[in-house]
Amino acid sequence: MTDLSKFDANGVSNPKNNIFGLPFSEDEARLIILPVPWEVTVSYGAGTSRAPEHIFIASMQVDIFDADCGNAWRKGFYMRPHDRKLLMKSDYLRKEAELYIDYISKDELVEKNTFMTKSLKEINEGGANLNVWVYEQTRELLKSGKLVGLLGGDHSVPFGFYKAIAETYGDFGILHIDAHCDLRKSYADFTYSHASVMYNALNEIPEVKKIVQVGVRDYSQEEWDFICKSDYRLVTYFDKEVKERMYDGQTWKQITDEMIGHLPDRVYVSFDIDGLDPKLCPHTGTPVQGGYETEQVLYLIKKISESGRQFIGFDLVEVGTGESDWDANVGAHVLWKLCNMLVAANS
Repeated sequence: MTDLSKFDANGVSNPKNNIFGLPFSEDEARLIILPVPWEVTVSYGAGTSRAPEHIFIASMQVDIFDADCGNAWRKGFYMRPHDRKLLMKSDYLRKEAELYIDYISKDELVEKNTFMTKSLKEINEGGANLNVWVYEQTRELLKSGKLVGLLGGDHSVPFGFYKAIAETYGDFGILHIDAHCDLRKSYADFTYSHASVMYNALNEIPEVKKIVQVGVRDYSQEEWDFICKSDYRLVTYFDKEVKERMYDGQTWKQITDEMIGHLPDRVYVSFDIDGLDPKLCPHTGTPVQGGYETEQVLYLIKKISESGRQFIGFDLVEVGTGESDWDANVGAHVLWKLCNMLVAANS
């Protein structure tokens, strides 16, 4: 057990310690953060593969006091070192994907181009291999009794974690915070695209009984049709409709109680940072005007435990890296709250 008698929770963070300046080892920590530096299939802005590094640095400026969750942090948070080989593989395949996306955007035929055919095969194999890696890492941690939070990377990265969660907990629901539906089938021919993660979860993981999406404001006809045919296994709260309900006098509490009411007993949170107002995350991969304040989303997540449901895990993805560290700063504060809420909910 970590001796905290000499640890000054009010002092300057020691960068020799782990994330948030906390002095815990992996063995001692109740919650493990798994960084996944991967952004192969992003279709607009890049940089999220470096987010774990930036968030780690920014976390040293987060005050480790949480009036909502008390001293949950004393049970220990630990972030694993990011895998440099994974990052290098992401960088390599990202360049391949950029060339491929540019090629197909001009209506060129892939089957007539040997290089593009090979690139597509490598990219899809890379995505499948990543899923296995994430599954194995998170399954190992869950089996050892750890709580787990995953830090991306783009939104394709938690798919393997969903499988490990399903194996560990059985049936569960996903509270999905996002500006996008992520329901495209094989977007840009990439099977495990960041734009397809919820489609893949619903089609490949039967334990995912319900997905409740919040913040959606940019979506395709294909995704709209998928939602309409989902037989309420998928419930999407479009940003415009939620805002109009609030303009008409409904409270955020009334709406969030309704959102939580759709979810089953065990709930996983998938938090794409672009679900927030882009003033908070301007360098996220695909920013969209609209969205929420952090306080609104964290209030919604708090309602999981207050409703008697079990909060079982989370991912935080699509945090960008720009010229300033603003995005990483917001990401670090969101991560801090998610960690505290997850540990407090399972204490």
